[in-house]
Amino acid sequence: MSEQRKQPATTDGKLSSDEIYFTNVFNVHRAVLAGFARCSDLEELRVVRDGFFLAMASDLCPSEYGPVHRRIVQDPAVADAAGTSDSFATTVISARKSPVWTNLLDALQAKAREVGSDLDGIWLTLETGRIEWLAAVSGAHKIKSMLKSGLENQCGGGIPAEGDVSDAKMIWMYALSLSLPGLKEEREAWQKVVQMSDPNRPLVGYRAELWDCREDQWRPLDLGVQAAAERGGSSVAEAWDVALV
Repeated sequence: MSEQRKQPATTDGKLSSDEIYFTNVFNVHRAVLAGFARCSDLEELRVVRDGFFLAMASDLCPSEYGPVHRRIVQDPAVADAAGTSDSFATTVISARKSPVWTNLLDALQAKAREVGSDLDGIWLTLETGRIEWLAAVSGAHKIKSMLKSGLENQCGGGIPAEGDVSDAKMIWMYALSLSLPGLKEEREAWQKVVQMSDPNRPLVGYRAELWDCREDQWRPLDLGVQAAAERGGSSVAEAWDVALV
């Protein structure tokens, strides 16, 4: 999530004063951008995006930000939502309704271009990573529920054996990979190792002795799924423990 510049503004490779200021502003509002990791759909993601742009503009584009800010503070809906979980989204929605909202966005993008920063590209990377991960988690939710139920039944409601949990997670991680297009080769290699009869249903003809995490072909698939989780603002461990992350 680092602030990205296409090229330095000075010939000696040092950052210009404008670049330094832009980077500092970016870092100040990094926490807003990190909110992408809590989003559950595209609409929520776009709220975070626009909230980040609004925050950046408050420092970089004060002239364009002023009228938008005045509309926000005069909006009864914003006042009503103060102190609630809806406060951030309500503020962003109010800002979008300002007649000069697009002026603010244009001014911010102009500032970014001046220092070679691709704000849209930075955001698109986060948004794409989150959407892909949510799709993977959703697609593998049914098999995760089946696996967890099986573990509970197997241990009679107690704590399942570590090895059994590890085996279940391997199956689930494979299921996650089915929704991750970048892992096609890794997935197909693993299908051959475990002699999978139906690539979309890993439990059909499942042979536990073949699902060995020490096999060379497992590591690329394992790391690929973990990387997808990180791009989505989550982790494999977190996704195993909760419904959607």
